[in-house]
Amino acid sequence: MRVLMVSKACIVGIYQRKLEYMAHSGMELVVAVPPSWRDERGETMLERVYTQGYDLHVTPIRFNGNFHAHYYPELPKLIQRFQPDLVHIDEEPYNAATWHALYAAQQARARTLFFSWQNIARRYPPPFRWGEAWVCRHVQGAIVGTESAGEVWRSKGYHGAMAVIPQFGTDEQLFTPSAVRPARPFTVGFVGRLVPEKGVDQLLTALHGLQADWHLEVVGGGTQQAELLQLAHQLGISEQVRFTRQLPSLEMPNTYRRFDVLVLPSLTRPNWKEQFGRVLIEAMASGVPVIGSDSGAIPDVIGEAGLIFPENQPSALRDALQRLHDHSTLYATLRQAGRARVLSHFTHAQIAQQTVAFYEQITG
Repeated sequence: MRVLMVSKACIVGIYQRKLEYMAHSGMELVVAVPPSWRDERGETMLERVYTQGYDLHVTPIRFNGNFHAHYYPELPKLIQRFQPDLVHIDEEPYNAATWHALYAAQQARARTLFFSWQNIARRYPPPFRWGEAWVCRHVQGAIVGTESAGEVWRSKGYHGAMAVIPQFGTDEQLFTPSAVRPARPFTVGFVGRLVPEKGVDQLLTALHGLQADWHLEVVGGGTQQAELLQLAHQLGISEQVRFTRQLPSLEMPNTYRRFDVLVLPSLTRPNWKEQFGRVLIEAMASGVPVIGSDSGAIPDVIGEAGLIFPENQPSALRDALQRLHDHSTLYATLRQAGRARVLSHFTHAQIAQQTVAFYEQITG
C-alpha cells in the first residue's frame, strides 16, 4: 500500500515516532510537511528526529499561520508523481488545505480520509460550510480524535467509515519517570498556548493561597503572556512564577521531570473546548500526576489516573493541589496510575497500529 500523509503537525520531532511505526507495517509512506508552522506561540520549525523507513518530504506552504486558509501549492505534483493508494489529509474538513488535497487526490484516483479534533458542532460561514460539506460527501474515511468529535461529523452529514484514534500517542521510552523525586519546592507545571481558553489565569489565582512552598513553571507562549505576568504581580506571587518560551520537542521529557504536578485548567468557550490535551499523556508517561478541568475531553483522557475539578473554579483547583501536596500516598498512586494508563492506551505503537488497520479497511 502506498500512502501519502499531509500533516503540518508532523513537523514536531517527537510526533514522528508514530510514522516510523506505521512504515514498519510494510507500507510505502510519504509524509508531506511544511518547513514551519506559525501560531500564537511563534514559528515552530521542522524538526527531523524520527525519519527511518519513510520519506519526510518538505513542501512549500501558502498563508502559513492561517489555520483555515493555508494550503500546499506543490502537493498536486507530489501526488501525481507518487501515485498513492490513499491520501491521509491530517486537517479539519473546513480548511482550504483539505479541499486542495482532496481535489488533487481525486485526480489521481486515490482514496482519502481526513482527521478532526472538532468537538463542537460549529456552523461556519461560506465558503467553509460549503467546503466541509463537499469533503464529507467525497472522502472515503474519517479519523476523529474523540467520540465527541465523531458525533459532530455524524450530525453534519458524514456517513462513511470512521475510526476514533488520537492523532498521536507518546513515546514511553522517551517520556519516563525520574527514579527519585528530588527535594525541591512543590513544582507545578503548565505547558501550552498562553491564550484565555487555556485558563492559566485560573491556575495563578488558585496558587495564591496554596499552603505550601511552591513554584510554578509556565512553558509556552502566546498573546496572553503580558496579562498573565501582570496578574502574577498583582497577586504578589511573581517571584514564585517562571515563564519559559516554547521548547524544542526533545527538551520536553526533561522538562516534565522538573514538575511535581502538571495542571491543565482549560475553559470552555462558545467556539472551543479542550479537544484532547496531549500534555496530559506526556506528563503521565513521565510519572507526573495530572490535574485537569472538566472541559471537553480532559476527563476522558485522564480517566481515574488523575484529579478533575470543575472548570472556572480556582478554589476547587487550589483544593486539588493542596490535596496532592499533603498526601504522599495519593501522589504515589497517581504517579503509577498515570504511567500505566498511557502504556495501556496512548503509545505511538498503539496509535500507529490502529491507524494502519483503518487504512486497510478503507482501501479494501
